[in-house]
Amino acid sequence: MARASGCSIATVSRVLAGTRPVGAETARTVREAAARLGYRPNQVARALRSRSTGTVGLVLPQITNPFFPSLVRELEHALHAEGRAVLLADCDDDPVTEAARISALLDRQIDALLLIPVDEHRSRDAVAGAAARVPLVLLDRGCGPGVADSVAVDNGAGMALVLAHLAAEGRRRPCFVGAAGTASAAVERRAAYEAGAGRLDPAAPGRVELGDFSVEWGRAAVDRLWPSRPDAFVCANDLIAVGALQRLRQLGADVPGEVAVTGFDDIPLAGLADPALTTVRQPVAELAAEAARLLARPPAPHPGARHSVRLAPELVVRASSTRGAALPR
Repeated sequence: MARASGCSIATVSRVLAGTRPVGAETARTVREAAARLGYRPNQVARALRSRSTGTVGLVLPQITNPFFPSLVRELEHALHAEGRAVLLADCDDDPVTEAARISALLDRQIDALLLIPVDEHRSRDAVAGAAARVPLVLLDRGCGPGVADSVAVDNGAGMALVLAHLAAEGRRRPCFVGAAGTASAAVERRAAYEAGAGRLDPAAPGRVELGDFSVEWGRAAVDRLWPSRPDAFVCANDLIAVGALQRLRQLGADVPGEVAVTGFDDIPLAGLADPALTTVRQPVAELAAEAARLLARPPAPHPGARHSVRLAPELVVRASSTRGAALPR
């Protein structure tokens, strides 16, 4: 490499390692020589010298939820720009498996950890233990105050946007279809519905059915709720909403004339549903960028100094909820 670039071995080492400043022309010459020779740095040797592997672990509840792959993509882009690689683990919505995946990643000497916890309470011990060992940021969901830095959308604000839109459309008998358990996003969205739906109908906060974040549950929930003829299904995510749309159409319901359906997340499927789904869009790129920024911060001196960032959501109004003129899909 030194011979090909016409530079000393020490200069080549400084350019490739990025340890000391080198003139722009010299750096360009060395990198061009490396490209011609097909040089690739030995990451294992570099890790041994620097005690840094350049890797970030990422643990997801369930990769089959279409919201998570879009977030993974943005996270990979944000971290790659910093020269970091991502090791991905899926725990199938099981806190025991989640703890095992966290332990396995820590054993691989990751530099940091990103985590979307399965459960606000049952995930806490494993998350707290990991946060004591490496920089850790929680995404989309939390584990209670003081456990780790976190970044998520403002779920309460998102649900308030949905309810305000339904009120403006003249809906007065909403119901809520959500997920059981104590994943913080599920809890926050349900609580925000219960807090705000009473302004449309005093009985609305009691019209709640809880299952899981799936299309199948959306279909089943319609069978439970449709006999009482709600005029809006407020769903805790887009998968539930798509299932609700499918079942309502099978039952011959007029969507949106007779009943509105709304979701949360704005996964790609939302715009492809028939009718296209009104939903709350999560700022996925901002979530990823903020998570990368939090990972780069110096460690908090004590749990009370943890950072909790909430990002503003956006309501995307489509044909599933409006009786007005046809909207673009």
